[in-house]
Amino acid sequence: MPRASLSLAPALDRIAGEIDRALDSLLAIPDDPRAPLFRAMRHAAIGGGKRLRPLLVCATCELFNVDRAAALRVAAAIECMHVYSLIHDDLPAMDDDDMRRGKPTVHKQFGEATAILAGDALHALAFTVLAEERTHPDPFVRADLILELGRASGPDGMAGGQMMDLAAETTGFDLAGVTRLQQLKTGALIAFCVEAGAIMGRVPPEGRKGLRGYARDIGLAYQIADDLLDAEGSAAAAGKKVGKDAAAGKATFVSLLGADRARAQAGLLVEQAIAHLRPFGQEADLLRAIARYTVERDR
Repeated sequence: MPRASLSLAPALDRIAGEIDRALDSLLAIPDDPRAPLFRAMRHAAIGGGKRLRPLLVCATCELFNVDRAAALRVAAAIECMHVYSLIHDDLPAMDDDDMRRGKPTVHKQFGEATAILAGDALHALAFTVLAEERTHPDPFVRADLILELGRASGPDGMAGGQMMDLAAETTGFDLAGVTRLQQLKTGALIAFCVEAGAIMGRVPPEGRKGLRGYARDIGLAYQIADDLLDAEGSAAAAGKKVGKDAAAGKATFVSLLGADRARAQAGLLVEQAIAHLRPFGQEADLLRAIARYTVERDR
């Protein structure tokens, strides 16, 4: 395993346990007919996954001395939003996948109707958690979190990128088009993770420029690494099917640039991301390690 991945392993293990405990509490199974819905939500959300988005939230919150319990609530909300997108993305009408995080996708395990509802419920839960006073005592901070998550996950963010991804099956995108697609589909939620930490720390918008640059660069690097894993990785390591983009004829960073140029571009983006953190000292070392991890991971 590469050095940066090794240095990040304890932080990833810690956040995985903390997020699983938070989701276990949020998704306690009721003793009524809603139980199958909660089981489906738990199947998708608890266990597995890299938990990179929650780690980004907590790492950014640490820069501004935000209470860990409050940071974890925001991290859990973002993980709910991310998992919702995975459930819906795996549906037959979308990518039609059988495996996710090394286990059957929700619609395979619980049926399509329950999978749709599980995604809907996780989407709503994300905003509910952010709106609760336990997340932050300042209602303006909570409103800012909700506003920015809405932007990052809606038509100007993740959902818009997913629409472009569907169009990519029949439309040939050039490099600029693929970059825009991935900035919305993958990058917008990653950017919100960093933005959320700054919001929790009451950093004004004009003070977030460097962090936004960091998030933008690692978001693109992350997606290039995903394209490389889809082209060169193994399903066993990834926990999901690989080779899907080539089979669907989709333009990707790898198909447009070639594997070597794509890998070099990802490395350049990581270095740019780290450069954006120059105003910070050792307190940003975890964010630096996350940037390196985005291109070193095997899943």
